[in-house]
Amino acid sequence: MKKYILDFRVSENVQLHDNYALLKLTPADGCPLPEMLPGQFVEVRVDRSPSTFLRRPISINFVDYPRNELWLLIRKAGEGTRTLCSLQADESLNLVLPLGNTFTLPESTQERVLLVGGGVGIAPMLYWGKYLKEKDYAPRFLLGVRSDKDLLQYDQFRQFGEVYVSTEDGSLGEKGFVTQHSILNEPFDRLYVCGPKPMMVAVARYARERQLFCEVSLENTMACGVGACLCCVEDTVEGHVCVCKEGPIFNIEKLKWQI
Repeated sequence: MKKYILDFRVSENVQLHDNYALLKLTPADGCPLPEMLPGQFVEVRVDRSPSTFLRRPISINFVDYPRNELWLLIRKAGEGTRTLCSLQADESLNLVLPLGNTFTLPESTQERVLLVGGGVGIAPMLYWGKYLKEKDYAPRFLLGVRSDKDLLQYDQFRQFGEVYVSTEDGSLGEKGFVTQHSILNEPFDRLYVCGPKPMMVAVARYARERQLFCEVSLENTMACGVGACLCCVEDTVEGHVCVCKEGPIFNIEKLKWQI
């Protein structure tokens, strides 16, 4: 898939939470958005942060082609992401996109699929859910957060399928981690997961025990996005690979995780 280096304009900055911002972007020159697939990501140049030398990898949260709009869900983690979260409408930023691979489409629309997201790991699941829904699949979502205040984009997820929630403090949905949610007592054919690594490993263990197809979206540090800097190397059954180039989506059977 062809890659682009494009300038975008912030059409809206939605402060979803003290620690999260949703940037809605449109190409600065008004040209149509390039094709982007669920699971892919962008590399963002942070211009107003003198100490941020490298681009920041951000998952593609949603693509609204009728509005010519790309959404990026950003968590404030360091100076670079805090700077991005402070951008105002009509300010510009430069992106390299689309990068990485995509999720594997189920073979049949009758397959039971569950999309599992934890924390900011919910980001790629929204666009993936939309993509599945438009192809006549019936995705369901399991979102894990610390408390009800940390649940993001709930109404958007509900547009594409049933949504189940687990909170660590029990303030919404079921109390506990996603792997403790009762929805996992139901039969599924495929799981797609993104979130903190301990969460993904736990879900991968659940999937392997039940011999389920499972793909995870890794969040290794990705400085360049094209496999040149070797910051994001992951050990797999095929050797060490760059997550930004060979991933970020991997079948758990290819990962050397202790599950």
